[in-house]
Amino acid sequence: MKRFVVAALAMAALSSTQVARACEECQLNKSGMYFGQFTILGNGTVRTWTKLNKGVPQSLGLTFSESALDGQPQKMPAKLQDQLKLMHRLQLPKEAARTGFTEISLDYMPEGHEPKPLYTVPHFDIHFYRMPWSERRKISAEGADLKTCEKKPEAGILPAGYIVAPRAAMPQMGAHAINPKSPEFNGKPFTHTLIYGLYDGKVNFIEPMVAISFLREKKNVSQPIALPTKFTQWGFYPTRYSISFDENRREYTFALEGLVPRGPAVKKAAVKQVSTNKACTMGKGCCAMKSKTAAKAVKS
Repeated sequence: MKRFVVAALAMAALSSTQVARACEECQLNKSGMYFGQFTILGNGTVRTWTKLNKGVPQSLGLTFSESALDGQPQKMPAKLQDQLKLMHRLQLPKEAARTGFTEISLDYMPEGHEPKPLYTVPHFDIHFYRMPWSERRKISAEGADLKTCEKKPEAGILPAGYIVAPRAAMPQMGAHAINPKSPEFNGKPFTHTLIYGLYDGKVNFIEPMVAISFLREKKNVSQPIALPTKFTQWGFYPTRYSISFDENRREYTFALEGLVPRGPAVKKAAVKQVSTNKACTMGKGCCAMKSKTAAKAVKS
């Protein structure tokens, strides 16, 4: 009998925790926050999210635990299959589809990458893709496809001042465009920056990059994003990116914020207001269910 009571209490505690988490997320859904699935990252976890205001996208990003910075390799693995394990394809919540972004790839670079010595420090590349994986996976950046990657974009496709970096086309990504006025190109150490991605002369990703050393300082920053003047794809585009650390939750957050609709053939259906109440699957009495679930488990 005693064993049964202990088991029942344990079940009650577990059920209580699960319901409490569901309640928290339920309330966040009501406020317009929607989340992707948790994914293992280092010794911690990461997940994506998006925020809507009456169905209209406001921001999107990812949040990971402080412990995710630990348990990462010190050197880039020699084998390609092991290198790919450091590139995490993260699915966005379905509510983010209206933004035009398809997924986020969080790539850990233990020794950085070219060009030397600017980016050869441990850092994260955070690719916010506007190109579906079914198309992106075909990018080889070799032969004829290399020419497609390096196709010169029309005027206005990139923000003023951005240039396509030479020999910077990568498989499953495309070409990279940088801003020569960024601090790291003007005698200052790389801390964080923003890069645009291109394929076939069109923007296919926006990429904040941040050094691990900067993250460990736990500074909060918010930087304006220069937008192009010509858009080939309709959707919501960010006007700022931010990097922040929550002292209470011990979590880092990367966000693209201040989303604005841009591009040809704007469709009202894409910004149709949706009832956030539908996102709350627990119902109006979700928080009241917490005590009822615990009581039922003990009584059983």
